[in-house]
Amino acid sequence: MLVKKYGNRRLYDTDQSRYITLEELAKSVRQGKDVRVVDAKSGDDLTTATLAQIIVEGRGAGRLLPQALLVQLIRMGDDALAEFLGQYVTWALEVYLQTKQGVQAMAPFNPFGSYGLPRSFGMGGPAWPAPPRQAPAAPAGGDDVAALRRELDEIKKSLKKKPR
Repeated sequence: MLVKKYGNRRLYDTDQSRYITLEELAKSVRQGKDVRVVDAKSGDDLTTATLAQIIVEGRGAGRLLPQALLVQLIRMGDDALAEFLGQYVTWALEVYLQTKQGVQAMAPFNPFGSYGLPRSFGMGGPAWPAPPRQAPAAPAGGDDVAALRRELDEIKKSLKKKPR
């Protein structure tokens, strides 16, 4: 998807032959479209700057960052800023995604899953599906386990019968 950005900050989608908003551009990116933004006059590539603008303005990231951090980032030299953002933020995102994947892999073993805890782990939606409601079968020779399950079922039934 090729988008031309004009001096008045308007964005023109050349595929659809119409002006679009920054939010519409963000939606296209979220849908998986490859986007390229160029200056309408000079042809300079503005993709990175425009994507950063979407994150800071459109997603509200600017208000999530402490003012002191923003001041420090502005005061940093260009090389130091590029190193910080290029290395640290990339590393932090990789750690976050690996952690999220690990948490999702552990979902079947989460004893609090049926309570919906935690409700989400970033990127919207639930962090993992709720575990199955059906209790696993008792192991062979597990008379004690079977007795505990029967007792638990009786407790559950008695709790359901009590008025609230």
